[in-house]
Amino acid sequence: MDSALSPSQSRPFKGLWFKCACVFQILTALVHSLSFISKPTATNGTEQQMLDLMMSYKNEMGAGFTPTMFEILTSLSAGFALLYLLGGLMNWYLWRSLNDRGVLRGAVLIQSIVYGIMFVVCLYFTFLPPVIMTGLVFLLLLITWLTWPKKV
Repeated sequence: MDSALSPSQSRPFKGLWFKCACVFQILTALVHSLSFISKPTATNGTEQQMLDLMMSYKNEMGAGFTPTMFEILTSLSAGFALLYLLGGLMNWYLWRSLNDRGVLRGAVLIQSIVYGIMFVVCLYFTFLPPVIMTGLVFLLLLITWLTWPKKV
């Protein structure tokens, strides 16, 4: 049996919350990627000293690795954006091609758990924009899972 739905086939479950979650996952990745465009600037002497150290002081991490704190934060930031891009694109692909909605419901549950944990981490360690966007993605995925019909 072919698992892909043809574009003309109607879907019994429209999945508005799920589609919104996909859009917000991709939007979060794009918004977070804006931080790669501009270089951080200091507003006072203390911030300037901190930025200079973050961009120039090399940490000895062993095995020849000597990244600066700025390079470490950049890699973590890229990972954050890529995680959201992966989630959004994977959801979009599964929605378009997977006929077994039970599998998709399970994927939404797994993502709800992962993005829920990420929301808690962001709540404690970041600032307002990532908290809001991560919270929206988590909320939309949770609503999707809770409102998804058990049998589709």
